[in-house]
Amino acid sequence: MSADYSASKLPPFSLLEEPLLTFNTEDTSLDVNPLRGIVQHGAYSSSIFPTYTPELRIATVGPVGGWNNLRTLVNTLRSSHAPSDRKQYVPAFRGFENTFNVPLVAAKTGEAHIKLPDDVGSLGPEGPPHVRLLHALRTAMQRLALVHDHFDVVLVHLPDAWQIAFRAPGFDAHDALKALGAGHGIPTQVINDRVFTFGYKASLAWRLSIALYVKAGGIPWKLAPLKGVPENTAYIGLAYALRGNPQEAHYVTCCSQVFDADGGGMQFVAFEARDPVKDVDEARRNPFLSRSDMRAVLARSLTLYQSRNGGMLPRRLVVHKTTSFKPEELEGALDALSAIQEVECVEVASNAGWRGVWLQESRNPTPQRKSEPDGYPVPRGAVMQRSGRSALVWVAGNAPRAASRGDYYQGGKSIPRPINIVRYAGVGPIELTAFEALALTKMDWNNDALYDPVPVTIRYSQRLARTIANVPTLPGNAYAYRLFM
Repeated sequence: MSADYSASKLPPFSLLEEPLLTFNTEDTSLDVNPLRGIVQHGAYSSSIFPTYTPELRIATVGPVGGWNNLRTLVNTLRSSHAPSDRKQYVPAFRGFENTFNVPLVAAKTGEAHIKLPDDVGSLGPEGPPHVRLLHALRTAMQRLALVHDHFDVVLVHLPDAWQIAFRAPGFDAHDALKALGAGHGIPTQVINDRVFTFGYKASLAWRLSIALYVKAGGIPWKLAPLKGVPENTAYIGLAYALRGNPQEAHYVTCCSQVFDADGGGMQFVAFEARDPVKDVDEARRNPFLSRSDMRAVLARSLTLYQSRNGGMLPRRLVVHKTTSFKPEELEGALDALSAIQEVECVEVASNAGWRGVWLQESRNPTPQRKSEPDGYPVPRGAVMQRSGRSALVWVAGNAPRAASRGDYYQGGKSIPRPINIVRYAGVGPIELTAFEALALTKMDWNNDALYDPVPVTIRYSQRLARTIANVPTLPGNAYAYRLFM
């Protein structure tokens, strides 16, 4: 791929380096590919994880008819598999124990394995299907809470035969399960029927194994120090939800996700706004907080950061959200963060109406045709500045450094769209703000991909916001992210 931009007719742009990941505390074991890094160096916490979790113990909940499939699935994760898809990115999976340095075992007490009826009509004593399913899940979590010291993660099989019970007005089975588990501090892994027939075993094993490892308290990788980013930088992601029926809701719940500079320390804050929404229609289009509520949620988020860092404040704090910052939100943010030296408030929008095509010199040039589209899209990390405070950032694109050979475009289809970042507060090069957003797309521990389409600050807070929207009774507490993965 040519790096000669002298012939470009576009506004000036730059190409950021692929952010490095670290796999040890000394930041000496580095790679840009998370899976390759685990294979070569081990998971970030692999040296200490076995000291407090010598075995990763699995509990199970599901219908009787799927019990053998669950057993086979666990055996699949224990086994080795050669990649059969995304071969230029996915390395061979060597089995769970060889990969993460702990064995994967079934919980040894029978009380941790709960068999449910195959018929959705038999799940609960009465009511429509979703009420029966909710009753069965609530009872299962209550039973598991009594033997929580005998397992680390619960596999919950929700079969296709129960689909009639998965959704109803104001109900989502996945989110209800996560909320029930969070109430007891129990991490859950949902399994559907497709998992049992998924043909790409190496990808399946990587994806599920990373998720189980994280939900049990492990850390697969972190961000290596980012060049140009000051030490003691922290990140907060905000997402909003209207509790209950959006047609009648009058209060916004703000979901805040707090991250350390390396992308770790992931905890949620669910904050119930005190000031009522005056215009519900506007709030549905673009939820926002009053000055006092923004001050309160960020102060609470900052307290959470300090509790993990010996009372210390970050030197620099970057706040991400998907919508524009209203003047009263900026005022509230700066009120709460007045003791911090540098504060940035950044809108990260994933619906930018832009596309880009990477051009190469034509193989048969003519005066009318000096260039032609390359076989791969715009490189990941391309940044085109739109103004002094906004830029387009291609977080999806060609990433050859992550490939074992040649070029690599995740997904391999369509023309990637950039995210649009707009800085409402803060100073310094917009490329540094873009680089941080690019790096944070690599910190979603809920999959095995090279990157997520949006920074993890946005993705994680959106997940909690969705859960709160579907489970309005979830208390507005601080939660570990692994409970909602």
